[in-house]
Amino acid sequence: MIEVFVSYAGEDAAWARTLAGRFIAGGLTVFFDEWDILPGDVVPHRLDKAIRDSMACVAVVSPALFRSPRAMEEHAALMGRGIRFIPVLIGDAEPPAFTKGRVWRDFRGVEGDDYDEKVDELVDILARREPHREREGAARENLEAALPSPPRPLVPPEQDCFVLCHVGADHDYALRLVLQLRAAGLPVWWLGSLEPGDLQFWEIRRRLRHAIGVIVLMSPPSQDSDDITRMIIEGELHARPFVPVLLHGRRNYHLAHTWYIDARDGRPLGADELAILRRLYRAHTAGKPLDAGGLLPAPLASPPVRALRLPAASSLARLDGLLEAGDHRHADLLTTLILLEAADRLEEGWLAERDGAALPYELLGGIDALWAGHTHGRHGFRAQAALAEVRRGLDVEFMRQQLAYGWRESERAKMPRHYRDFAAWPAYTGFFPTLRNPQNEKFFDWYEQWATTVLAVHLKVRAWKECI
Repeated sequence: MIEVFVSYAGEDAAWARTLAGRFIAGGLTVFFDEWDILPGDVVPHRLDKAIRDSMACVAVVSPALFRSPRAMEEHAALMGRGIRFIPVLIGDAEPPAFTKGRVWRDFRGVEGDDYDEKVDELVDILARREPHREREGAARENLEAALPSPPRPLVPPEQDCFVLCHVGADHDYALRLVLQLRAAGLPVWWLGSLEPGDLQFWEIRRRLRHAIGVIVLMSPPSQDSDDITRMIIEGELHARPFVPVLLHGRRNYHLAHTWYIDARDGRPLGADELAILRRLYRAHTAGKPLDAGGLLPAPLASPPVRALRLPAASSLARLDGLLEAGDHRHADLLTTLILLEAADRLEEGWLAERDGAALPYELLGGIDALWAGHTHGRHGFRAQAALAEVRRGLDVEFMRQQLAYGWRESERAKMPRHYRDFAAWPAYTGFFPTLRNPQNEKFFDWYEQWATTVLAVHLKVRAWKECI
């Protein structure tokens, strides 16, 4: 068996040869074509066998790569095998599209001790001689490279952990927080835990699905990050408890309905805050997860800091991106947040009739156009209204809507309490947007809040339809 196949373009042979030599010195079994294709070998057959026998690939990515059809064919064949595929960037290469779903390593301009450290890390990962050693700077790489998850089951990780979500600008605080939590005996996973070759967003999604809690570092750069938005919505989808930490500016508008820790002075977590995390950890380990909001002691009540309100155009652009990717459940949750934000009801998490009446027609039309445009008219407010229209905002109308939209099988059927179970039902014409808010599920009157929100929005939709 070959432990690592080194793939490269001919112009990068000298750099790749040095790397392959270091791998061999580290005890790895390496395929390097200059050494392993012998006179008399049928080259395509030899390469094909090496690709089939390889357990991992390190692919040298440089501008020369795209001038080498052979190297590109090797990359395609190796990625198609589903093995660990580690792109390493050299020269002045920019990350190509095929690297953006995987964790890569940046060797551009690296030399001396830094080069040795990076090579040693790759050897350890490929040889599996010891657990992965996190690198302090690793979380800075690939931060904005998340792509929709590939169609693979989200298998449970070896250990459930707190998942820390942050952007590169907040790396230093994130690192200090990781060290603090681990010193306190709390397991934490962050972007620095990613290994070279990991399918980045798939790994993030499975960690979030099984997270003890989701710690989000809130700051203006975090608010602007589409990756952080996806992580928050993924955590909401699986009803994970959130522990937001405010570092700068105002709260993330996705988490306006959630308690938070104020660390704008750069302080570490206090004893009381660590106690909350320990209670979450113990409850999760015992199989009885708790909601973080219900654990907040009175002395930790956060001072009033308004959530950031994004322009409607920015919110709709994010919704467009999710729908373009076919990510309907995340788009559904974002739609609810956009409407709450427009009505200045993020803090409350639901809409009354008067709030729905204040929604701009342009915003409703923009949301509806995106849903309809990306689903060939199957989803959206007008598609729903064609099945069951609201006229007076009565509870009986909401029941009729649920039956028409497929949200409930019958009047006697029990409604799933958690959004993750509700949205797992097979969708059909008119299912989305649902306007359910997972952050309200911890409240006993969540159903009434949902009903009021749906009726309020659809009363406004009816008025909007009469105007167009």
